Amino acid sequence: MSALYAIGKHTVAPLTRLILRPKVTGLDNVPKTGAAILACNHLSVIDSIVMPAVMSRNVYFLAKDDYFLMPGLKGVVMKQLMYGLNQIPVDRSGGRASLMALDAALPVLRDGHVLGIYPEGTRSPDGRLYRGRPGVAKLALDAPAQLIPIGILGTGDVQPIGANVPRLGAPVEIRVGEPLDLSQWRGGEVDSKGLREVTHKLMSAIQKLTGQEYVGRYAPKRETSA
Repeated sequence: MSALYAIGKHTVAPLTRLILRPKVTGLDNVPKTGAAILACNHLSVIDSIVMPAVMSRNVYFLAKDDYFLMPGLKGVVMKQLMYGLNQIPVDRSGGRASLMALDAALPVLRDGHVLGIYPEGTRSPDGRLYRGRPGVAKLALDAPAQLIPIGILGTGDVQPIGANVPRLGAPVEIRVGEPLDLSQWRGGEVDSKGLREVTHKLMSAIQKLTGQEYVGRYAPKRETSA
């Protein structure tokens, strides 16, 4: 754990819990040791703050590589900041490039850490749950790691897309589901059909936790998506 993350763990996390007072259920479903993927729906930029704030274990996150590639002194500072906050750069241009870029998270999982990830790939533009991308399933099987669905509610009201300042007062809830049983897909090579099956199982579990309307297509890309 970096010094910056450790500071945030003892300052930002308690402050976040104090201000937002998120209701949390199912924390016992997160293993105390070993590799795990926390796969969440994505409603707001603050999801990456709120979810780790309620976890006892340190959480690594995938972040778009644009944050690591900024020019000049600002770029150097931003790059070090992102690494210090346990962020892992990933190519989110889509297709095979994005799928292969997820391999950057494998060392983290194989070292027994926890990875936070958004299967939709970007924030929901309208509060609905969009089709998941298969990279999450590939990571869970390749690592291997436990795959845990998480439903986040209310953060889209606290800081909706386009809002620069959070709107305090809206109820926030985090529901942690049971780890998915992936035994039928483990122990060998999994083709694209198998990855789609695991992804569908994951998104169905997230939908049950959140009650969101499901959209059977990928969420539209946004230039400013987090």
